[in-house]
Amino acid sequence: MTATTRADPNMKTPTSTRRFWDYTTSPDGKRVLELRGPIAPESWFGDETTPQQFRDELMSGNGDIIVWINSPGGDVVAAAEIYSMLMDYPGHVTVKIDGLAASAASVIAMAGSEVLMSPVAMLMIHNPMTAAIGDSEEMLRAVSMLAEVKESILNAYELRSHLSRAELSELMDAETWMDVNKAIELGFADGLITPGSPFPAAQPDKPVSAMVFSRRAVTNSLLDAINADLTGGQEPLPLVAEPDPPPPAGRAVSDLLSALDHLKP
Repeated sequence: MTATTRADPNMKTPTSTRRFWDYTTSPDGKRVLELRGPIAPESWFGDETTPQQFRDELMSGNGDIIVWINSPGGDVVAAAEIYSMLMDYPGHVTVKIDGLAASAASVIAMAGSEVLMSPVAMLMIHNPMTAAIGDSEEMLRAVSMLAEVKESILNAYELRSHLSRAELSELMDAETWMDVNKAIELGFADGLITPGSPFPAAQPDKPVSAMVFSRRAVTNSLLDAINADLTGGQEPLPLVAEPDPPPPAGRAVSDLLSALDHLKP
C-alpha cells in the first residue's frame, strides 16, 4: 500500500478516474460490489469527487451487500475511506476474496461483518511504503508519517484478528502471505466461500491486468505520480539513470602474450 508524504497546494482535483469498482445483483437479489485491480489507480489524495461518488453509489441502496475483492492493493488513503464507508454501511457486509486481497485491499477486507475466502485465494499484509524527495528533515517527516499510517492500519487488523498489535506489527514487517487456512487461524477470515456459491460473471470487455503484488510496480506508480506533479503533464523527468557507456575496447589476449614474450630475458 502506498501513502503520500505531503499535500501539494497546487494539486488539482481529478476530473475523472479509472473505476476499480462496479455494482451488480446476485441471483438471490442481494447487492454486489466488486473491487477489481489496483485500488484507486489515480490517488484519492486531494480528490473530493471520486470518494463522494463511491459513497453516493454505496449508500444509494440498502439491505445486505456482498463485496468481492481481487486486488493487489494500492492507495492507502482510498483504502481507508472505503473501509470506513463499509463499516458505516447499515446492512450486513459479506466480504468474499476470490483471488487476492493484498496490501491496501486487505485493509478493505477487514470491514466485512463476515470475511470469506476461496480455497485458492491469498491475503497479504505488509508495511506501508512511500516515496519522498527532500532534505533530511523531509525524510524524517516521511518516516514519522509511515509510522502513523502503520498504526492506523493496525487498528483495522486488531479489531478483526485474534492477535496483539505487537504480533500484527511483526507480520507486517515480514510481509506475510496467508492462504485461507492461515487467515482463518489468525482471525483475518471467518471461513471458506460456500461450495456452489455463484462467483461474479467475467466481464471480457474490461481489460485484465496482472494481479500479483509487486514492489517494483508500486515504486513505478509512485515515480509516475511524482513526475506528474513535478511536470504538470509535460515531458516526464528522467527518473532512471542513463545506461553506463560501454567499456573501452581492450587489447586482444594474443597481443598481450606477444608483448610478454618480448619482455622475457
